[in-house]
Amino acid sequence: MKDLITVLAKALVDHPEDVIVNVVDEKDETIYRLAVHPSDVGKVIGKQGRIAKALRTVVTSAAVKEPKRVSVEIVS
Repeated sequence: MKDLITVLAKALVDHPEDVIVNVVDEKDETIYRLAVHPSDVGKVIGKQGRIAKALRTVVTSAAVKEPKRVSVEIVS
């Protein structure tokens, strides 16, 4: 899942070398924290959050067979 998020994020940004995905495992949820270059935050979020919502939808769909809930946070 981490690789999927990394590949998708690197395709969206101008500074792919600054894309970092951290994984936080909690009791009933896995959180993927996506950090990008400050100038690329808008590209990852998109207008009215459309790109971020699409990214979350893809990750949620890919994680259907996992027993935990999966979420993606975008941090700067």
